[in-house]
Amino acid sequence: MESVGSIVMYGIIVAAIIIFSILTVTTRRILRAATYLLFTLFATAGLYFKLDYEFLGAVQIAVYAGGIVVLVVFAILLTTKPGDASVQLSSRRRIFGGAASLLALAALGYAVVSRAGFWSTLRGPFEEGFTMNHLGEVLLGTEKFGYLLPFEAVSVLLLACIIGGVVIARKR
Repeated sequence: MESVGSIVMYGIIVAAIIIFSILTVTTRRILRAATYLLFTLFATAGLYFKLDYEFLGAVQIAVYAGGIVVLVVFAILLTTKPGDASVQLSSRRRIFGGAASLLALAALGYAVVSRAGFWSTLRGPFEEGFTMNHLGEVLLGTEKFGYLLPFEAVSVLLLACIIGGVVIARKR
């Protein structure tokens, strides 16, 4: 049984993740969005530390909060002026964006629910014998339900975005 303080701390971390995630996508200033993203990643690392996954929390801080956010800020500074604010969207675009978000949420929910085989292969983190080695094998394995290929595809996509940002900045 967990203590009340542990549950309260979990609630604070989850609230920070939700609040900073919403602020990341709703702010009109792009550098503030990157800062809110940094806070979201730090709160996620706090969640890993709370679950006693120290290595995963350290990787979250070093790779994502340290490396990726610095890369994003570098790309932002190459392509825009730091004080620029994005233009406010018209109500038609807001409706279209909200509808697209709800459609994506429904598709994601369907994808998670329909892959019942994945849930039967993944043991919960609170069961006996669950290790970080098992989590790494499940998430980055090459067997069925492994996510190595999507993980590598995202890294190539990030590289393409950075190269595109540099090319756009050089044209100016």
